[in-house]
Amino acid sequence: MVFVTGGTGLLGSHLLVELTQQHDQITAIYRDESKISTVEKCFAFYLGENAYFHFKKIVWRKCDILDIPSLEEELEGHKIVYHCAAIVSFSKRDFIQMMEINRYGTANMVDLSLDLGVEKFCYVSSTAAVGNKDIPEQLEVDENGKWVLTDETSGYSVTKYSAEKEVWRGIEEGLNAVMVNPSVIFGAGDWNESSMKIFKTIDKGLKFYSPGANSFVDARDVATIMVELMNRDIFNERFLCIGENSSFKHLFELISKELNQKPPSKKVNPMLMGITWRLSVFWAVLTFSKPLITKSAAKNAFNTIKYSNQKVKNAINFEFHSLEDTVENAVQGRIK
Repeated sequence: MVFVTGGTGLLGSHLLVELTQQHDQITAIYRDESKISTVEKCFAFYLGENAYFHFKKIVWRKCDILDIPSLEEELEGHKIVYHCAAIVSFSKRDFIQMMEINRYGTANMVDLSLDLGVEKFCYVSSTAAVGNKDIPEQLEVDENGKWVLTDETSGYSVTKYSAEKEVWRGIEEGLNAVMVNPSVIFGAGDWNESSMKIFKTIDKGLKFYSPGANSFVDARDVATIMVELMNRDIFNERFLCIGENSSFKHLFELISKELNQKPPSKKVNPMLMGITWRLSVFWAVLTFSKPLITKSAAKNAFNTIKYSNQKVKNAINFEFHSLEDTVENAVQGRIK
């Protein structure tokens, strides 16, 4: 029996597509029932006429990972666990909720998995939990990067690092686990959600680009890697999932081309970005909404960070989709 948290998210929906082609029944928990329809559309995009057959293999259960009694009831009897549930935000107002879901929710999953005899546990972490401080721009960060808390560390990074510590604790107590640390994930999905918002922004017309760089990965690749790691005798390790290191300028050009839009041509400078994030926060306060750009996000737009995918490529002989393929798939797979 396979158990999945966060199945209604971008990565979770791709994971379910992968798992339903290998298993006859998967239990997936959710908090917002309305998002299940997005998962079904994701199945339709990838599996066509076979989508309904595979989608019906999922047993959906409403459950909160902070509700321990209900979570225990749903998890009991399952031997394989994929823990994808998390909140991604760079807004300070979301920190407490992120800590509750990302860290304490993960602690609940680890504790119950130990108590109920789960045979293997896969946790979805993030590159945000991998240390990259004082790494020269020309070098790639690997799994051994030492995470250091600084004044510039985002709240999201703190919560994901804290969640990883809960998994490592579980491993010390006897849990067989693997962790994946994906970079920014793109895939077929709702452009109003998470990392996919950049596609919607560029589709509306974007004039500016930032000079920084980051790493990006296809949701299909992360899902496949997770299942491969769980199917093999690989335990108690973490793996960076990086499709390609790219400048934001190059990424925006690829997305613009796929959308038949004019690519951003003006490089934003730190002063302009500083004004922008402050106005964004001010507007959010006035409208009781979340800021479109935070101070942390603005700073990251000027950073150049490169990550290595060599470990996972060697471990399972894996080759990633190109960034071009990833962007094309994300555009074609837009879910409204």
